[in-house]
Amino acid sequence: MFDFRLQVFYTVAKRLSFTKAAEELYITQPAVTKHIHELEHQFKLKLFERNGNKIAMTAAGKILLKHTEELHALYRNMEFEMNALAQKHSGRLRIGASTTVAQYVLPPILASFRQRFNEVVITLTSGNTEQIEKSLLNNEIDIGIIEGSSKNKSIQYQPYSKDEIVLVTSVANPVVRKEAIKIDELKTLPLLLREPGSGTLEVIAKALKLVGIKLSDLKVEMQLNSSESMKAYLFNSSCTAFLSVHAVFKELQLGEFRIVDIKGLSIERPFYIIQPHGQSSALGQLFIRFANQYNLK
Repeated sequence: MFDFRLQVFYTVAKRLSFTKAAEELYITQPAVTKHIHELEHQFKLKLFERNGNKIAMTAAGKILLKHTEELHALYRNMEFEMNALAQKHSGRLRIGASTTVAQYVLPPILASFRQRFNEVVITLTSGNTEQIEKSLLNNEIDIGIIEGSSKNKSIQYQPYSKDEIVLVTSVANPVVRKEAIKIDELKTLPLLLREPGSGTLEVIAKALKLVGIKLSDLKVEMQLNSSESMKAYLFNSSCTAFLSVHAVFKELQLGEFRIVDIKGLSIERPFYIIQPHGQSSALGQLFIRFANQYNLK
């Protein structure tokens, strides 16, 4: 139902290639060119600048892309709503999620999903990324949502949303008073980390390696297996900890924790939806579409 000319434009804009857009849409390159020319004629504006084999979006192209993305999201939401009304969904859906996702990201989505599809029985299993991947491969869950960049060839990884990991401490911490520190100063701070196998720990290790720091260089006071344990420890110590902003949102709002910026270091990570290759649970697909729609709100 989505205007095919806009679909062509969207694909060209994302790939910045007429050839790749043609391949992705299974049409010829002249057909791609024709659709773009029709849009340019309709708006009386150039959408792309061509320089040899390379193209770039014009100011008009960037504006059209913004509105096309908004329209695409509206159409996706509309199709989901209409399809949901046309079908009756029931059964059991087993979801696994790494601890950060299970505690701080999924609960409002699950509550909203249950209100819409109250005949679907959901079980949620939480654990670190390694455990959730293992549960998926052992057919103990239907889908998973994990943190970290672990890649198992038997698993299909679909980016879901982004997260930021920040260094935090209690506002009452007498040791760390600075709002920002240098990279090397990180080595001197008492630090809490997540346990081995944690997606959070994996992402932190990779980010630190890029700035020349190994985990063994750090003054690690303890490794704990949950964000809640780490937060409770912070309230009763002079430690710092790397935690997801999702995990400390409430404490930051209440002024109980503060972020310690590290100059030259930013740690971002994607959350992934995972499924086994070649297998697709109908209820799992329903939940994924719903979660993606919820994420656009």
